[in-house]
Amino acid sequence: MFENLSDKLDRAFKVLKGTGRITEINIAESLKEVRKALLEADVNYKVAKSFTDSVKEKALGQNVLISVSPAQLMVKIVHDELALLMGGSMTEINLKGTPAVILMSGLQGSGKTTLSGKLANFLKNKKGKNVLLAACDVYRPAAIDQLKVLGEQIEVEVYSEVENKNPVQIAKNAIALAKQKDKDVVIIDTAGRLAIDEVMMDEIAAIKNAINPSEILFVVDAMTGQDAVNTAKAFNERLNFDGVVLTKLDGDTRGGAAISIKSVVDKPIKFVGTGEKLDAIDVFHPERMADRILGMGDIVTLVEKAQEQFDEKEAAELQKKIAKNKFDFNDFLAQLQQIKKMGNIKDLMGMIPGVGKAMKDIDVDNSSFKSIEAIIQAMTPKERSDPSVLNGNRKKRIAVGSGRNIQEVNDLIKKFEHMRKMMKMFSGGNAKQMMRNMPRAR
Repeated sequence: MFENLSDKLDRAFKVLKGTGRITEINIAESLKEVRKALLEADVNYKVAKSFTDSVKEKALGQNVLISVSPAQLMVKIVHDELALLMGGSMTEINLKGTPAVILMSGLQGSGKTTLSGKLANFLKNKKGKNVLLAACDVYRPAAIDQLKVLGEQIEVEVYSEVENKNPVQIAKNAIALAKQKDKDVVIIDTAGRLAIDEVMMDEIAAIKNAINPSEILFVVDAMTGQDAVNTAKAFNERLNFDGVVLTKLDGDTRGGAAISIKSVVDKPIKFVGTGEKLDAIDVFHPERMADRILGMGDIVTLVEKAQEQFDEKEAAELQKKIAKNKFDFNDFLAQLQQIKKMGNIKDLMGMIPGVGKAMKDIDVDNSSFKSIEAIIQAMTPKERSDPSVLNGNRKKRIAVGSGRNIQEVNDLIKKFEHMRKMMKMFSGGNAKQMMRNMPRAR
């Protein structure tokens, strides 16, 4: 995500390294590189120029502290300006109304129907809402079936009328049903359209006027860059939408749409799609995104993702097992599966400050766990729960059963035993005992 932009900004800041203070001359050279980086990231030209002008004004007006280098100060100013450019702070989705009605709009192929399912899943699981999905795309073949499949996967009811070709009436009927069933939220999935298609633009405007939605979201593919911004502008002129959702942000190495769109249409980015899974949707935090663009990581989001998979009861049981040195391969496999649920491993590691740049050229993904899982799954229940029984013959059988070699099996068992010892060492009162036994400074 934003890989190219991050690299180019990093090079721009190096112009100031080794200089004792910020001057008109050295900042001009640095900002020239910043502006070039933004333009190459497909950021709107006016936005890029306004951004660098603002950074220059703030940088020249600051006194550089002895403990802070000009390059560090520049990073801080650019970070704050980037966050401001992308909206400043997180903007909540409006869920007022009984029920709240969310109208989804966007281009053909922007991922709007899938995003409708992701949003329904998010509101159900994160906000505790009872959601109804309404299939109002009466043109695209299999659009209704696609929404029904998504609804089944996330266990959310889908309202559709196969014979009715009037999306305005379908939307009104869906809202009426939602009121009868005490639903909290109705998400209206509409047909994808082209900004230049007047008939289709008139239709979605008619849906808006008929249902008076609580929230209108414009869904756009982040990877289309400047085209995404221009399309958002055209849609906003007709719909006056409330917020933007960027899909496919995980594949966007440039970042032009995310950086430009708020400035051009003056509407906040509210959500971002970060993968194919139905839970791959995140609330957009401008300041956290600025952190990630500048290689500072995003530890807050990482912790939040971990907490989503965290079960207090399971954690307490696990703690007891660790304290008694009973942590086994079943527990280890369960922990791996929880980590995988958090998302793509390389993306998660990129949220740790300093790790993103180090991992840039290393190919790490969830398939890295496959060999470990294969070895554990080739074990018998007895071997998983009591690793002490793993003798030479058993290891050979596990190697054959998992399709791995004996060295890999031995390495995993060795690392597992070392990890188990370390966990036991730091559980309960042992950590305090270790601290007491450490030599003290005199």
